[in-house]
Amino acid sequence: MKASICGVHPVLASNDVLASVNFYRRLGFDLSFQDDPLEPKYAVVHRDGIELHLQWAGLDQWSYPVDRPACRFAVSDVDEICREFVAGGGLGDPSDGGSPWLAPSDTPWGTREFHVRDPGQNSLQFYRLL
Repeated sequence: MKASICGVHPVLASNDVLASVNFYRRLGFDLSFQDDPLEPKYAVVHRDGIELHLQWAGLDQWSYPVDRPACRFAVSDVDEICREFVAGGGLGDPSDGGSPWLAPSDTPWGTREFHVRDPGQNSLQFYRLL
């Protein structure tokens, strides 16, 4: 019998784990684990069966030219989850400018998506197939 992969849990770097936890809470994630209540170095958040791990790393561990990871989240409704993130305070008004991917848009590669960065500058991409 072949073994199966049952899930994946990305570990995202952050120089301020508490700020990252608070950011993800504004996106509707709940806290599963935090190694210290005041100055955590490791935490786990979850939402809708998705689990993200947040680990402290010094700024020298990800400053240019080291690239930051991107996590793509398949979602049922791109526009609705964007509105939810704005209402929860985790995302500014996408119409205020900035990144061309801040507001939900249809892409040439057949998806509707928007992108945000967490406090650790990790890219979060929320999409659905058209």
